Amino acid sequence: MFIKELTLVNYKNFASKSFSFDEKINCFVGNNGVGKTNVLDAIYHLSYTKGYFNSVASQNIQYNTDFFVIEGNFQKNKREELISCSLKRGNKKLIKRNGKEYDKLSDHFGLLPVVIISPSDTNLIIEGSDMRRKFMDSIISLYDKEYLQFLINYNKVLAQRNSLLKYFAANRTFDQTNIDVYDEQLVSLGEIIFEKRKEFLSEFIPIFQRRYKQIIGNFIENTIEESVELKYRSQLNSNDFQKILIENLERDRILQYTSVGVHKDDLIFNLNGHQIKKNGSQGQQKSFLIALKLAQFDFVKQQSDITPILLLDDIFDKLDENRVSHLINLVNDKNFGQIFITDTHAERAESIIKKVNLDYKMFQL
Repeated sequence: MFIKELTLVNYKNFASKSFSFDEKINCFVGNNGVGKTNVLDAIYHLSYTKGYFNSVASQNIQYNTDFFVIEGNFQKNKREELISCSLKRGNKKLIKRNGKEYDKLSDHFGLLPVVIISPSDTNLIIEGSDMRRKFMDSIISLYDKEYLQFLINYNKVLAQRNSLLKYFAANRTFDQTNIDVYDEQLVSLGEIIFEKRKEFLSEFIPIFQRRYKQIIGNFIENTIEESVELKYRSQLNSNDFQKILIENLERDRILQYTSVGVHKDDLIFNLNGHQIKKNGSQGQQKSFLIALKLAQFDFVKQQSDITPILLLDDIFDKLDENRVSHLINLVNDKNFGQIFITDTHAERAESIIKKVNLDYKMFQL
């Protein structure tokens, strides 16, 4: 699968711009702030129905305009897929496939898989559990439509239960029957989500560990043995969901929100038995994140039988040239398809890309 053409109208800093891409490597070069990352974000937007760097769609509309349009012409399984995403201020976002609007945005998930490696990936390490849950959920949702629907339904019930708790507090009242109705739904949906996350990680973790070994073997000479692990932290690992909802009801009434459940799950990143956030060097954290994203690529390809598009954002400025060269070599095999790269230095980018002996196209912005 690859994207042939991209058209942007009033999207971020682009008033009107069209691109025609190479099937293998496409490199965007130019100074900071000219829109290199925005092109990658537009491609991501067409895959996930939202931006990677800003999920608030209205903030992607160019200043002093009322709408944006992104249109991409993809080639998948020898068939063209024309995907468009548009938003007008005050209206809902529209996603169309070959001219037909989706009834639900979730129906689009998994059609055009994309994986991005970006400096902002450090948020997976330094930010809270919400980021890491979203990472898990986004991967699973690409190949498991049932999971996505379970997740959507769970979050709806969770919001309703939280609203009820706020209502009880504001009106100094309580109705156990209403709470029980929401608890029953949360338990039913939450237990499925919990099991599917465990099943995903049982397959994903070995892929990630293989990628990490491959990366440190290439990036680091004379390195000591390093072991990495992803640990699934969930209250359901050792507790019955129904039981902990009951046990925490009084606390929830005080807090006015639901304090237990799979919406509190986390993915712990460990290096040599310790959290990488606290004990990993910058180089180790970068290698960990690259391995994580390449494992995402491998896993999505394995599950969907589609080769995702790989977006490499600003890697030249955030990694040393040796690491970048090895990363480019890693993706220089038949397992990878179309790749997009951004850099601030045209000569540097082109010299490294030339080493992989693949067709490429340079875009100066």
